[in-house]
Amino acid sequence: MSITLRAGRRARAWNVGLGLWLALAAAPWVARLAAYPYLVDIADRAALTAAAAISLQFLVGVAGLVSLGHAAFLGIGGYAALAFAVGGANEAALSLPAAVIGAASFAALTGLLALRTRGVTFIMITLAFAQMAYFIAQSFELFGGSDGMPLDPPALLGTGLLRSPAALHGIALLALAACLVGAPRLTRSRFGRVLRAGTESPARVIAAGFDLRAVRLRAYVLSGAAAGAIGWLLAEHAGFVSPAMMEWRVSGELLVMVILGGTRTPEGAGLGAVGLVAAEEVLAAFTDHWRLLLAPVLILIALRFGPRRP
Repeated sequence: MSITLRAGRRARAWNVGLGLWLALAAAPWVARLAAYPYLVDIADRAALTAAAAISLQFLVGVAGLVSLGHAAFLGIGGYAALAFAVGGANEAALSLPAAVIGAASFAALTGLLALRTRGVTFIMITLAFAQMAYFIAQSFELFGGSDGMPLDPPALLGTGLLRSPAALHGIALLALAACLVGAPRLTRSRFGRVLRAGTESPARVIAAGFDLRAVRLRAYVLSGAAAGAIGWLLAEHAGFVSPAMMEWRVSGELLVMVILGGTRTPEGAGLGAVGLVAAEEVLAAFTDHWRLLLAPVLILIALRFGPRRP
């Protein structure tokens, strides 16, 4: 019975993820039919934001680590792209690995301290580290300081492939597909099962011989590395890098996306991200003060679908 239920849930999750991916993949054709080319740009941003939300969902839903500093990894990825462009080596084969390594290194260093804490303290210390990265980025006058700097599209192995909007659309879809396929597999692996067990009964996991802090640190570094790669893609898509990529507001929005879609599944986090990006675009078309309209909607959703007291 439980095996049948589990298989049914996996099938539903697969269908949701596939439907989400196909909807974003169809953006160029829909944009052509609607004579609204900007729709492709929105779809690319939604796909990359969904991938970033899935990287956070792995921390929140699997490892039980609610982080409010995830935007720091995105920003490190973006600044890695900018550093190579300013340095005259604007090559994706160099800057993308640097973005991943830089974000993973930051996650490893800060995680060693943050994972000594739990609960609200962990949330606040991740926020503090992200704000530290934000203010350091503001002090980089070489990279435009607080104003940021435009970013030219990089070469890919000496070719201009990444200068094509169609190629960027394909890469955004590929990044989302990698997260939608990779995150569930990682969750179902032995590593993921230990992480889940650590959220339910840490004492039993430790008694079984696992170093729970080391396992959680590995999850934190993996999530940070994935977010660093996505941050690189977001910077290349926007053609601009600034400290705003690291703002606490960005981390908060990612966390809201994960909560809206459900913390238990990557597909839910992706849906929450795409839904929030779509809501922002629709409301922004009516008023510059769209956040005043979006906030009550989010509160109503939280009241309707959030956990209730027994």
